[in-house]
Amino acid sequence: MTKNQVTRPPEKKAHEVFKIDFIKNAGLFGGISLVLVVVSIVFLMIKGITYGIDFRGGTEIQVKFAQPVTIDDLRTKLTGLDVGEVGVQGFGEGSEFIIRFQGRGGASDKETNEMLISDIAKVRGVVENEFKAQGPDIRRVDSVGPQVGAELKKNGLLAVFYCLMVILIYVALRFDYKFAPGAVICLAHDAIITLAIFVAVGKEVNIPILAAILTLIGYSLNDTIVVFDRIRETEGNFKDEGTAYVINKSINDMLTRTLITSGTTFVSSLFLYLFAGGTIEDIAFAMCIGIFFGTYSSIFVAAPLILVTEKMKFLKPTPAKA
Repeated sequence: MTKNQVTRPPEKKAHEVFKIDFIKNAGLFGGISLVLVVVSIVFLMIKGITYGIDFRGGTEIQVKFAQPVTIDDLRTKLTGLDVGEVGVQGFGEGSEFIIRFQGRGGASDKETNEMLISDIAKVRGVVENEFKAQGPDIRRVDSVGPQVGAELKKNGLLAVFYCLMVILIYVALRFDYKFAPGAVICLAHDAIITLAIFVAVGKEVNIPILAAILTLIGYSLNDTIVVFDRIRETEGNFKDEGTAYVINKSINDMLTRTLITSGTTFVSSLFLYLFAGGTIEDIAFAMCIGIFFGTYSSIFVAAPLILVTEKMKFLKPTPAKA
């Protein structure tokens, strides 16, 4: 050995013991994910999605009282108004409420608009007259027609579908066709479970929540892409090792970075959920769920699926004929 030579430690081989053997437990976590997705889909089919006024149409009035008002008193005073089904939801410190009602439909658009104006005036009249001593403050009034709501819902679903298709093409072109299915399945896994939990706790799905889900799809994809990049890099340096070794080494190398990045974003969303109110609180709640499952799926779902797609027949090269 010459004076300038540096002794390098030998690289560990395929039989090395990893900190966490992700491939060994891939079947277990794959089964857990499959059960969660199936249960989520069945739950959504049975329970149904509770849409906000953005998608189903209706009117939403936000009111804040200077003095305490109970939700039961407010709901009782609004009962009996001929404005369709009325719902009252409290948020904030207990003195702020969202009043929602479907409104009546007329024979024409003009008649429907006139009825809507009349219904809003009725609700405002009850709030301002019956609770005058409590100092009501009407903060906003939002109305969406049924046809507009149906159009928004259709466009929202199309946006999610096109997003997944573009991601499939992008991952396939950037990496390899064996990576793309895992990435898209991972994103669908995150969106379905997040939506099911969101509906299970009684929250409504509207345009801001749909935007949050699309944001989560992008966030989860970014996390998955980082893992895929490390797998491709490790694959080039360890060509003699199997795919299982490459995946295990890559995930273990990226684990600390992934947990720190996701943990930081999760904590930020958690504080928004705890201290914000209204729509921001709902968006932060969806983000917390999505970040957790997005990190989980990037590690335990997307990467191990590479082994599955690699073994599929259409990915194997056709042997040359003699």
